[in-house]
Amino acid sequence: MPEGPELHLSARFVSTSCKGRIFSGKVVKSEVHKSSEVAFEAKAYSITACSRGKEMQLMLTKLEDDTKSKIKPGSKSKLKIKSDPDAASNCTKILFRFGMSGKFEFTSEENVHKHAHLKFFTNDKPPMVLSHVDVRRFGRWQVDADWSKDRGPDPMFEYREFRANVVNNLNNAAFNQPICEVLLNQKYFNGIGNYLRAEILYRLSIPPFEKARTVLEGLSIEPPDAKPGKTGKKGKEEPDILHLCHTVPLEVLNIGGGGYDPEGNKSDYTSFTAWLQCYYQEGMNNMVDHNSRTIWFKGPAGPMVPKEGKSRSKKTKKRSAALSKVAKKTAENDDISPPKKAKADTKPPKRARKTQKKTPTTTKKKYAPSKAETPSTQRPASRAKRKAAVTTDVAANGNEKTGTHRAPSRRKDAIPKQTSGAKKPVQASDKKSNRTRSRTTVKK
Repeated sequence: MPEGPELHLSARFVSTSCKGRIFSGKVVKSEVHKSSEVAFEAKAYSITACSRGKEMQLMLTKLEDDTKSKIKPGSKSKLKIKSDPDAASNCTKILFRFGMSGKFEFTSEENVHKHAHLKFFTNDKPPMVLSHVDVRRFGRWQVDADWSKDRGPDPMFEYREFRANVVNNLNNAAFNQPICEVLLNQKYFNGIGNYLRAEILYRLSIPPFEKARTVLEGLSIEPPDAKPGKTGKKGKEEPDILHLCHTVPLEVLNIGGGGYDPEGNKSDYTSFTAWLQCYYQEGMNNMVDHNSRTIWFKGPAGPMVPKEGKSRSKKTKKRSAALSKVAKKTAENDDISPPKKAKADTKPPKRARKTQKKTPTTTKKKYAPSKAETPSTQRPASRAKRKAAVTTDVAANGNEKTGTHRAPSRRKDAIPKQTSGAKKPVQASDKKSNRTRSRTTVKK
């Protein structure tokens, strides 16, 4: 993940690459990125950049020609910033946060990266393109935005303000957490990331899960006199943790390289990997903190170790060498991971597989009706069969002429049920009256 030094190297790369070049036209945004459109268009404008911690600001400034003539493509006539009362309308600021894999490239139009999500075109023939590349699309940008208010001063270039911001806020509840987690709090340590915190704590032999207030108590706003003297020996005071937050990122800047070469050379991380002393190095311990981030350290972990105390798998020399190769390939091809090798199909063809299937030893017996069972007692397999069975049964036991069968009806001369008391026999006249009475009841 790009940290403070990487953001500064990127800003320096943009300013160097765009120096003396004229950009024109619209700013083109990819359809897949979720950030907002950049509603900026000009016949001629310049681009400069600056950084502050883990943020980078791109400034697009409109230009005008002194000779009041049309700006020809590829020309480098005398241009100046428009003198307008409303200066804000001439300059548009875009604030970038790189996320996990953000960076800038300056290439020809043919060589624009497939994951370029914001493109700025020069008026050259053929045009050159400054593009913001973000493979994972975790980065974001905001138009007409200033530095975030929830981020503190930059430890590299606002050193005194950085120290004052930390020392004056030690009573804040944020410093009750382990020092390794507080170092990632951008409100106080803007620009410090995972590899920088590991290197800083390792050089001072500070346990990563020591309480932050315990480590930072007693520090003053004034920086210690830890610069080397004329004889090459250090001063009287040893550097404290805040001082290393200032000097260690500057060491990364002095290494250079890392994919931000204005001449477009390939990325070279050998000097950076050789500079690392603790982060992902052999013989170091690691543990997952309360924010699920891995901290690398040596020695005791400290009293505020998480209850689970999980650790990641340690990388050996072979593994680290493989990772460096992958990093080089990533820099060249910008792929997140090397392509997986296709597994050879060791399975036999389908036809052969069918013949190789074993037949089951035991098979289910089909249901066969016994001789005692009649067709009427067998359960048909479907509704149609059931209907056919009923029809055949009726034809066998019912009327021979019609093939139908009626259920025994309640005939008039049927024998009445036996009751305890003797009833009077029903006369024919009574039957007729009862029949007539029922009909009238139905009509009503």
